[in-house]
Amino acid sequence: MADVVELMREGAVLTVALNRPGSHNAMTPEMIATLTTIFREVALDETVRVVVLTGNGRSFCAGADLSFMRAAADYSFAENVADGEAIFDLMLAIDSCPRPVIGRVNGAAIGGGAGLVSCCDSVVAVARATLAFSETRLGIVPAVISPFVLAKIGSGPGRELFLSGERFSAEYARHIGLVQHVVPDEAALDAKVAERVGQFLQAAPGAQAAAKQLIGAVSGQPKEAMRAFTTQLIAQRRASAEGREGMSAFLQKRPPWWQA
Repeated sequence: MADVVELMREGAVLTVALNRPGSHNAMTPEMIATLTTIFREVALDETVRVVVLTGNGRSFCAGADLSFMRAAADYSFAENVADGEAIFDLMLAIDSCPRPVIGRVNGAAIGGGAGLVSCCDSVVAVARATLAFSETRLGIVPAVISPFVLAKIGSGPGRELFLSGERFSAEYARHIGLVQHVVPDEAALDAKVAERVGQFLQAAPGAQAAAKQLIGAVSGQPKEAMRAFTTQLIAQRRASAEGREGMSAFLQKRPPWWQA
């Protein structure tokens, strides 16, 4: 992969680090394409159990690269649509990744960077991190990331933060559900991420993938409409190899294979 993204593998855990620290990990078309490819490949690689998404340096991701933004000002309408599609495809690749994705937010996450945060299953942020959906302050809107952001924080916080474009703290991000854990410093950040990795490794990988599909399918739907889907899914999982192993391990008072 291109050096705009750094990959580090430790056992079943893959760390994906945005690697433009001198530019606060601002996203370029190359970085967007590289990240999309990585997450699509991870979806097919059953040897990866957990993905950690982070940024190198003092920032998580400052959004779009300034030089790219200048060039985009002269894009045709069709070119801007294509660029939006590329960003959407990246968000979708992360959001729908069948592996648990932990966001390790080591600093500022602005615009599309905050969009990346919204696509993670569990997010640990250092207390000094600030976040923003700053697009309206640039005369645009957080359109492409909005389905992912609003699915996580809801329209109430979204109304205020999308319309103001203001920066907000990691603690406020935790309050609205964009972030799950806030820690005081980098050492605590690494310790908490390691703890979350350990928790995710306790669950069956196939069940985790099914659970992510379940969340996407059920969220926002009328309860009655989900009767057939949910009853079919639980029946499938009970009959699956993981379901049988999990029940056998519980009854035999031993760890299942995925915890070995």
